[in-house]
Amino acid sequence: MALNTMNSIVQLHNYFKQYDVTGYYSGKSERIVADDVIFLWNKKRPSQIREMSEMSPTITRIKDVNSYMEAVSVKERVAACLSVFIRRQSPTPGGSIGRQGKQSNASYEGKTLSPGMIMELNPGDDVSVVNPPAQGASAADFVRLQQRLTGSGQGISYEATARDMSQVNYSSARQGLLEDQKTYQIEQQYFVDHLLTEIYETFLISAVLSGAIAIKDFWINKKKYMQHEWTPPGSKWIDPIKEANANKVSLNTNQTTLAEIAASSGQDWKEIIDQRARELEYMRQKGVNIGDDSTKK
Repeated sequence: MALNTMNSIVQLHNYFKQYDVTGYYSGKSERIVADDVIFLWNKKRPSQIREMSEMSPTITRIKDVNSYMEAVSVKERVAACLSVFIRRQSPTPGGSIGRQGKQSNASYEGKTLSPGMIMELNPGDDVSVVNPPAQGASAADFVRLQQRLTGSGQGISYEATARDMSQVNYSSARQGLLEDQKTYQIEQQYFVDHLLTEIYETFLISAVLSGAIAIKDFWINKKKYMQHEWTPPGSKWIDPIKEANANKVSLNTNQTTLAEIAASSGQDWKEIIDQRARELEYMRQKGVNIGDDSTKK
């Protein structure tokens, strides 16, 4: 960010690195006036004056897991190597003479173990096998705990963080999914309120001012033309039949609306009705009977 002083006017500028469509950095930066930049960040505390990564509460745990897994990997590689040490009960000091001195000149340098190998040791030698304890079994529990804590720090479940569904049933998985969706909805709504809506309104006004869109009464009925609705991506349920039956009961008892059900799947309820009406009309014209009385009306 830089200050540009001209005619006693101070303007803030931001510099953005330029990347091509393949993600390659061109080595250049573009200067844009700060008033034309949308700063999308959440303020976590009153004294905070700039953005912080959403991963800041849990980034240390992720770093710890990476370091731990690297250490366990090295230890497992060491444990996978069979090490043998030759232990001599009566080592002969150097410089001795006689038959005992000649025997002490024998060494095991460069020797390796092979399947079915039979080898004689020197007199007084013993074999000690080095077999360090492995940590692979306990590593899984440690990583699982860290993933659970990382997910809770981000407001999502362990299953969503690790993509591990081995320890859940239908009820627990559905409950976790509902809690995850609350977190997603908060993030989606914040994204809509602070970014998408502002982009939409700025784009529409720019299109009218440039003449790309001709709306005679735009400035008179600006509020009407600014009305819009964002539909976030939908989510699939674990058991569609149970969810469909629950939605049917809730809709018949006026506990929910078709708009809410359609929005949960990322669709617009008006488009569903219009498309369904076209399909039923086409079926009636073709004489198709799908077993539903609605096609016979």
